Amino acid sequence: MVAYLTELLLLHETDAFLAREIRAHPVGDPPTALVASVTGERFDPARHESRTEVKAVTLHDLTIDLARGRARVIVDI
Repeated sequence: MVAYLTELLLLHETDAFLAREIRAHPVGDPPTALVASVTGERFDPARHESRTEVKAVTLHDLTIDLARGRARVIVDI
């Protein structure tokens, strides 16, 4: 998950890509990988507000709750 989010961050930084929706599914038992798809659009300063810049996605306190379909990810700003 961290690698995937890091790739999305790289897309944002290099291509001004903004993720709108991410659909992710764990792979394996126990899960060791993630299959995901993302939709989005290019950043448009006329339509999108620019706030705090995310510098990196971290493994620190990463929490994944597969039963509820939720995760908590901490980012460096």
